[in-house]
Amino acid sequence: MTEASGPRRVVIVGGGFAGLFAARALGKAPLQVTLIDRAEHHLFQPMLYQFATGILSEGKIAAPLRQLLRKHRNVEFVIAEVTGIDAAGRCVQARRPLGEPIECGYDYLILAAGVRQSYFGHDEYAPIAPGMKTIEDARKIRRRVFGAFEMAESATDPAERARWLTFALVGAGPTGVELAGQIREVATKTLRKEYRHIQPEDARVLLFDGGEAPLAMFGPKLSGMAARQLGKLGVELHMGSIVTHVDPAGLEVKDHDGKLTRYEAGNVLWTAGVEAPPLAAAVAKATGAQQDRAGRIVVGQDCTIAGHPEILVTGDMMSLDKLPGVAEVAMQTGLYAGRRVSHQAQGKAFDKPFKYRDLGSAAYISRGKAVVSAFKLNFGGFLGWWVWLFIHIGFLTGYRNRIGAVLGWWFAFTRDIRRERTFTIDDMPVPAGAYGGPAGTAPAVSADRSDAGPPRPP
Repeated sequence: MTEASGPRRVVIVGGGFAGLFAARALGKAPLQVTLIDRAEHHLFQPMLYQFATGILSEGKIAAPLRQLLRKHRNVEFVIAEVTGIDAAGRCVQARRPLGEPIECGYDYLILAAGVRQSYFGHDEYAPIAPGMKTIEDARKIRRRVFGAFEMAESATDPAERARWLTFALVGAGPTGVELAGQIREVATKTLRKEYRHIQPEDARVLLFDGGEAPLAMFGPKLSGMAARQLGKLGVELHMGSIVTHVDPAGLEVKDHDGKLTRYEAGNVLWTAGVEAPPLAAAVAKATGAQQDRAGRIVVGQDCTIAGHPEILVTGDMMSLDKLPGVAEVAMQTGLYAGRRVSHQAQGKAFDKPFKYRDLGSAAYISRGKAVVSAFKLNFGGFLGWWVWLFIHIGFLTGYRNRIGAVLGWWFAFTRDIRRERTFTIDDMPVPAGAYGGPAGTAPAVSADRSDAGPPRPP
């Protein structure tokens, strides 16, 4: 994969919005394009919480990269994890899923590897408090959310039952607010008549954040609107709270006065903070590039690394003018990088700096309620909810996914039905694992319900 003959070579690292848009922009250029990603699919991360709470399946928010790129005959997809680059030799170093090392030479390199969850120096929290950046993260959260109601139903001790019915979310940005609202809707609408020993609507959802208000980046008006709506849903807001400890039984937080408070919770979910992946540090070391506080690579107005005009950084991995880590930035930088490389590789001038066009932001709070900030307008409520629907339908990849999402929303929003609730309970966060075995192991014998006796009448 390191031959220098033939067309000019472009390597794209990452198959998110930035990488996909760059690949599509290069799809008809006389170039040899290789897109490398450790996952085989393109994922619409803003909708992960709806997969985690049973509204949509993974197939509605993700699509195989090979399928998306099948019409671009000059683009090859390689499933591998990029570990570093040789900037002087213009070579990308990676390893395949089974550990085989590979190298891929390039004339132009587009980095679009995104970011990962940040635990602010406490990576030991990760196994206890899963984040939500990948399909597997969302699967784990689905198991934790729906599994918690099952664990509460089977518990006989009131304190244990209350602990399982307590969900603590760390981080009140869009992901935390959307997930908190959905957990309350699951408890108060979807599951309210399905259990015999618990009242699902008794579930507590605690939302912690070190700031003064949820969705602070939307401004005081929309932030206040979000806080009021979350309060009506029953979400308990704990603003000005810094998490100092997390364990399987709950968490400890410190307020602005330094007071420590312990909260017992069967599930702690982490929705706060992001940081650049280790690849960013490897690239910075190889190129001499600067990194910001989150580890993202600082680039110039043309999205290139200083001294390396052949390397462009896009999307969340890029640090430029304090641009937010949202899908629209990734799309626009990916498209810009693809066009720039296409022109330069063909000997055409391309001197335009990157210019971001802010099309606004939106966050879902609850059924019929959302907040939208777009084109200097700030509004919410039912109108905001409709705008949110149209924005996210447009961002989904493929007409089939869009139609499927609309159907999933119709069942969830009009009939309280969440069809994508299937989960396994084997990895529930209990010391002995589910059914007394190690976490993640399957039972030796499957239960035969034929000898369980007649069902209990409702």
